Amino acid sequence: MAETKETRAAAQDGVPANFIRQAIDADIAAGKVPGSVVTRFPPEPNGCLHIGHAKSICLNFGIARDYPGAACYLRFDDTNPTKERIDFMEEIRGDVRWLGFDWGERLRHASDYFESLFGYAVRLIESGHAYVCSLDPGQIRAYRGTLTEPGLDSPYRSRPSGESLDLFMRMRDGEFEEGAHVLRAKIDMASPNMNLRDPVIYRIMHTPHPLTGDVWHVYPMYDFAQALSDTIEGVTHSLCTLEFEDHRPLYEWFLEVLDVPSPPRQIEFGRLNLTHTVMSKRYLTRLVDGGYVDGWDDPRMPTIAGMRRRGFTPGALRDFCERVGVTKNESAVEFERLEICVRTALDPVAPRAMAVLRPLKLVIENYPEDAVEIFEAPNHPADPSLGVREVPFSRELFIERDDFMEDPPRKFFRVAPGREVRLRYACLVTCTGVVRDPRTGTVVEIRGRYDPGSRGGKAPDGRKVRGAVHWVCARRGVRATVRLYDRLFRDPAPDHDVERLAQQLDPDSLEVLESAVIEPALALAGPGARFQFERLGYFVADSRDHAPGAPVFNRTVTLRDTWGKVRKRGADG
Repeated sequence: MAETKETRAAAQDGVPANFIRQAIDADIAAGKVPGSVVTRFPPEPNGCLHIGHAKSICLNFGIARDYPGAACYLRFDDTNPTKERIDFMEEIRGDVRWLGFDWGERLRHASDYFESLFGYAVRLIESGHAYVCSLDPGQIRAYRGTLTEPGLDSPYRSRPSGESLDLFMRMRDGEFEEGAHVLRAKIDMASPNMNLRDPVIYRIMHTPHPLTGDVWHVYPMYDFAQALSDTIEGVTHSLCTLEFEDHRPLYEWFLEVLDVPSPPRQIEFGRLNLTHTVMSKRYLTRLVDGGYVDGWDDPRMPTIAGMRRRGFTPGALRDFCERVGVTKNESAVEFERLEICVRTALDPVAPRAMAVLRPLKLVIENYPEDAVEIFEAPNHPADPSLGVREVPFSRELFIERDDFMEDPPRKFFRVAPGREVRLRYACLVTCTGVVRDPRTGTVVEIRGRYDPGSRGGKAPDGRKVRGAVHWVCARRGVRATVRLYDRLFRDPAPDHDVERLAQQLDPDSLEVLESAVIEPALALAGPGARFQFERLGYFVADSRDHAPGAPVFNRTVTLRDTWGKVRKRGADG
């Protein structure tokens, strides 16, 4: 393939030269692109976008960004008023902007073209390429045939064009009940491609449309609306996922029969699948409507809204989509690969803070009872420009319950009787004893003594202390709710049986800790603020529930791939 200006620019900018870009370059070189490259992203507003849509957004808007004079339309496929909603349109626009892309003046809806699409349908009727069929839906399915047997012609296939046109106009006016008639393309009932067996291209629907109201009583089917909307917008390359490959002959049939000048070229690519979740809107809608998740923006959902609420960054999602790449093959990408991108994005920018998720009180016996001391801690160890924060310290602290063992193994380098550890940024302390609940025998408090000469956590005599733990001042710390999110499904590849979805959910995908304690400064953070809780992971102030006086933090991702390690241990036995 000859090198083009776009290929060179893409290579210089580090843009992967995937097979779609190569096809576009070849079309430009062959003079098949009359002007600039035009793509489109056509979501149906019947739910929120998911990570698979993010891949398509990055692909379509990325091409518009990288090719000179190129453009990308954001077009809502609002051809089914029974499922589509205005709030979903607003959410989708926000998702595209959040990912870092802008459509400028190119926001469209299929409903913008309803009059033009109806006119194209009339042309098909007049030319003998479409007819009004009066079979009911069950009969149409029965006449369609099977993968091994050809279909049967509808008894209405030979209906005169004038009669079909009259019926179609009356369908538009709302004269008939739903299901009484449909408009079908007249192609080939014996075609091995089921999509070409006289597909329905218009159906009667009396549901008010969210944008056009009660004006229309017939609505176009997806394949018809998509092909002609692309034509109206001057789309040069219609990029869609692999399940539409068998629909391409129908797409091209519409353009050929209607003699569309400079017809768009449809190219298919493998859709993005992610392990431990489902990517179909049908299944996601079932999870939301069934109350199995906390809405479309539940942080366990694969939706862009859920990932945003979980604390993922737009840069991390773009990086992930680029690493996954664009291929012809479909495969499931491990969730761990997405988490790697999230850690990579957050590590250089997330301020550090200390939080204790499962508090165990530590009383320092030789520290003054009423004193509160202030230590300084860096907001980011690798970026001094982010400054330092003040961390209060007192006689009573909270440490993680997991950081204490009464009878520890030899290589346990945290708090244990007789062992000295470093309290980060503060001092060295040695555990001297425990206090138990008299009824259960459970350790409810530990005691210790600190080395007054170890301010800042350094031993005055240079002795080595291997263990270091984080802590929060009991006197100044703030109680917070912390939500620990994990994978939504137990199985990496959930069985796509809508009736079994609930049984496949991981009951441990959400753990809510109501008694966590955080640094006081964290309670002042605004919704959406991201932090690294030292030694614990990356967290975000919940965009919906976090409020002054009632902080709520969601775990975005752990510091390390603990899931992968657990899985590997299980595989190794």
